[in-house]
Amino acid sequence: MSPFTGSAARTPEWEHLRVKLDDGVATVTLARPDKLNALTFGAYADLRDLLAELSRERSVRALVLAGEGRGFCSGGDVDEIIGATLSMDTAQLLDFNRMTGQVVRAVRECPFPVIAALHGVAAGAGAVLALASDFRVADPSTRFAFLFTRVGLSGGDMGAAYLLPRVVGLGHATRLLMLGDQVRAPEAERIGLISELTEEGRADEAASTLARRLADGPALAHAQTKALLTSELDMPLAASIELDASTQALLMTGEDYKEFHASFTEKRPPKWQGR
Repeated sequence: MSPFTGSAARTPEWEHLRVKLDDGVATVTLARPDKLNALTFGAYADLRDLLAELSRERSVRALVLAGEGRGFCSGGDVDEIIGATLSMDTAQLLDFNRMTGQVVRAVRECPFPVIAALHGVAAGAGAVLALASDFRVADPSTRFAFLFTRVGLSGGDMGAAYLLPRVVGLGHATRLLMLGDQVRAPEAERIGLISELTEEGRADEAASTLARRLADGPALAHAQTKALLTSELDMPLAASIELDASTQALLMTGEDYKEFHASFTEKRPPKWQGR
């Protein structure tokens, strides 16, 4: 995402999210605990727009995405979204589905690592939000379920058919997206869907610790690594190597690269500047 923007001011408050900023770490909490943080039209739009704002500001170096209450996110709200879409025409339905995909693109394309802090249910769109994140830190209560075929829709929703095979392989992705079965934390860890499995109730803490580690590190290097991981998924090897070479050559002109050499020579920890 480009950092350049027009005259739009920063949004001071978000209706569907709780946002906390702390020295380069943003914590974004889905805050409908009575509904297991089920997503509404407004929640999708807020997530999309918040990520765009934070990307433009360049003040955030890591983001934790969490859910309040008994679970991470149960997916789209059955009444407020599924019920409402039954009366929409094709153009409106296409606009809605494009918007949900824009949220996933925003997670993948924002210039900072996104860490999903998971507990309880991560179902439907909630499972895809976790999947799109760079890290998935989960406690043993976590249960993934890609439920789209269970409501009569394609399992390839919001980019799931693109992302999931690249995380767990085609065989596991076919099973999860076709059948919509629940996957509990031990199996999710075994197939690579979980980055870190914590003790019960410790996912938020572990995610915050990881976010702080990332935020205190070389932010530009992290941003470029994320960009390359996303861009090179479908590139041939020769193109990937050339893109890597160009990226490294640019980073070698940066302040952080010089700072590493200075800190190594002076036998002290580096003071990363993110540029």
